[in-house]
This record gives sequence, C-alpha cells and structure tokens, in this order.
Amino acid sequence: MGTLILPNSGSVYLDANGFIYSVEHIEPYSTLLKPLWLAAQQDQLEVISSELVLLETLTKPLRAEDTVLEKVFRTLLLQTQEVRLIPTTLRIWEQAAQLRAKTGLKTPDALHAATALSTGCHLFLTNDDDFKKVPGLPVTILHDLIEL
Repeated sequence: MGTLILPNSGSVYLDANGFIYSVEHIEPYSTLLKPLWLAAQQDQLEVISSELVLLETLTKPLRAEDTVLEKVFRTLLLQTQEVRLIPTTLRIWEQAAQLRAKTGLKTPDALHAATALSTGCHLFLTNDDDFKKVPGLPVTILHDLIEL
C-alpha cells in the first residue's frame, strides 16, 4: 500500500466517501486516511467539503434508522473543529454547471469539484476517477494508493 502525501498546511477537500471510510472504519481506506485526521487534529490542515456531504453521509443511517451512526456523522461534520463545510453559493452552482457541461461529471460530483476549486484547496481526496477530468483540481485517487 502506498502512502498518502499531505500538504504541509492548508485545506484538504474530502468527498463523502472519505468521511464514510473514516467513520465506518472501511479498510484499507480508513487506515490510509488516519494521517489526514491526525494532521487536522493538530491544526496542521483543515478538512473541508461541500454542505452536500451532509446529505450524502446521512442518507444510509437515516434509511436504516441507525441513530448512533447518524449522530457520529452529525458530530464530525457539524461540531468538530477539524471539518469545515463550505456553503453552496450561486457562483459555485454556476461553476458546477460549467464543469458538468465540459467534463460530463454527475451533478453531485460537479458540485464537489466546483466547491473545491472555489476554496483553492491544496488537495482533493476521493475514490472517483472522474475527478481527474477537472482541470486545476489537485486530485488524489485513494484506490490508486492502495494498488501501489
């Protein structure tokens, strides 16, 4: 397994899968992401994401009526200093539409990419290869690190 290379400072954008892997301890990704969370806890990095990630992570626990898992996601996303959710603005929606038109990304992915670009994040972590289509997005695909 490869090593996740993190920036020395700044923000790291995490899409829904990264949060799910971490909270639900899905291996090998949970272990791969541990250095990110340690750096965030030590205020070396900030983990950011779109508010969309709240919808994406809460759907499964709400459907399953798993109040414990729901509370863990809510706490991580809404009450910890390590994570900052970026509000979706009209400018971000417009950029998402442009990205969707140019790259063929699905709407949620285009929204994540536009949000990440709008923040100037130093790294975008995902397990979705489609994000490689986005010009200027500093993307690392997690499964590429596992296959090393």
